[in-house]
Amino acid sequence: MKIAVVGKGGAGKTTTSAVLARALGRRGARVVALDCDTNPNLGLSLGVGDSETERLLTLRERLDTGEAEHAPSFDEILERYGSDAPDNVRLAVITRIENPEPG
Repeated sequence: MKIAVVGKGGAGKTTTSAVLARALGRRGARVVALDCDTNPNLGLSLGVGDSETERLLTLRERLDTGEAEHAPSFDEILERYGSDAPDNVRLAVITRIENPEPG
């Protein structure tokens, strides 16, 4: 299952995403949360903390400036640029996925 949360700024997308991710994770689902927001705060809402959220943002900025290379696959994105959050959730802060795999 894939769920995308979209809407206007300040509508509660980050909070809704975090609640959905953690609730599904608590029920045993493998949850991957992708924060693609220009102001990425999903890490804070998921409970990974300030320093880990900042670390993920720094990784994304390094990709955007060309200081780091893009991962060749989705699994590699999660390995290189992801972090474990509470309740069986894996978080990655990204801007785009180069050459996305189908499925």
